[in-house]
Amino acid sequence: MNAPTSLLSTASRTAAAPAHGSVDPASYRAAMRHHAGAVTILSAGGPGDRTGMTATSVCSLSDTPPRLIACVNRSASAHGLIRRTAAFGVNMLHADQAELANVFAGRRGIERDDRFSDADGWLSLATGAPILKDALIGLDCELIDEHAHDTHSIFVGAVRAMHLREGQTPLIYFGGAFCGLARRT
Repeated sequence: MNAPTSLLSTASRTAAAPAHGSVDPASYRAAMRHHAGAVTILSAGGPGDRTGMTATSVCSLSDTPPRLIACVNRSASAHGLIRRTAAFGVNMLHADQAELANVFAGRRGIERDDRFSDADGWLSLATGAPILKDALIGLDCELIDEHAHDTHSIFVGAVRAMHLREGQTPLIYFGGAFCGLARRT
C-alpha cells in the first residue's frame, strides 16, 4: 500500500534516531509545532505572590466530574506555586491576546507578579487562583493529583468554578507562532 505523499519521509523531514532509539529533542519540538493548540495562561498564587506561564499543554480529562490536565515544566516558576497553593487557573486566550501570551511566555522580560500589572483585569473565584476577566474561558482548578514524568509534571485539576466570555475566537499556537482561528460558517 502506498502512503500518501504528505506522510512520506524526505531527507529534510527525517530525524535520525539516536543510538538509544528515540528522536532527539530538537526534532521532536520542531515536529510538535505542527500540532495546533489553544493558547492558555496557567496562573497561580495571590496578590503579591502570583506567577503564570503561557502553555498549550492543557486538555480536558472528563466532564463528570469536570477535570483537566495541565503539563508544566518543573523548572517553571508556576510549578512550585501550583504545588504549594494546590490551585491553578487555566485562562484560554482569545485571538486579540497574543501580546499577553508573549508576556507570560517570558518574551518581554517581565516576571512573576509583575505580569499581572493590570490588577482590574484579574479576578478570584473559588480557589483564589488568578482568573483573567477577558479570557475566552477561565477555569479555576483545585490541584487533586500530580504525576512526575521526566522534566514535567502532569497536574490534574478539579474545576471548581469557571468564567466564560462569548463571541471571541481562540488564540492558537501553530508553526511556532500565535495565530487566530477563522470562525466557522
